[in-house]
Amino acid sequence: MKKFKIIEHTADVGIEAYGRNLNELFANAAYGMFSIITNLDKIGEKKIVKIEISQSTLEDLIHSWLDELLFKESVDEILFRKFDVQISLNNFKQKFKLVGKAFGEKFDSKKHHLKTEIKAVTYHQLKIEEIPKRKAGSIYKTRVIFDV
Repeated sequence: MKKFKIIEHTADVGIEAYGRNLNELFANAAYGMFSIITNLDKIGEKKIVKIEISQSTLEDLIHSWLDELLFKESVDEILFRKFDVQISLNNFKQKFKLVGKAFGEKFDSKKHHLKTEIKAVTYHQLKIEEIPKRKAGSIYKTRVIFDV
């Protein structure tokens, strides 16, 4: 199964990401976003950034996750290439919780080439779907549009 595909959108760019579960879906969405920003093959895994977020919907959770990673990229100048995500539901609070780690390194103009600057993660057409498969289980799919 592929991790993501880039989708064209009027004046913006987006991705459709896929996963066998929500953890993989969120990791692949982040991977897709950073593949738009730079060539991931050139990024090392020298820095680990831990992110914890709670939201009431999965759409709000993925938006916050990607937005936080984009914030780290623009403010701390860290490019990421690998993501480890654990999502759980707190039934008492009716909130989804994400505990994630992003692996990457500080931007180095001699080593890294920035392809496209992403200004923001948008809510436009943002959705997460569970798609049943004929054989075992299902896959998850999300669509995210970025303001460039």
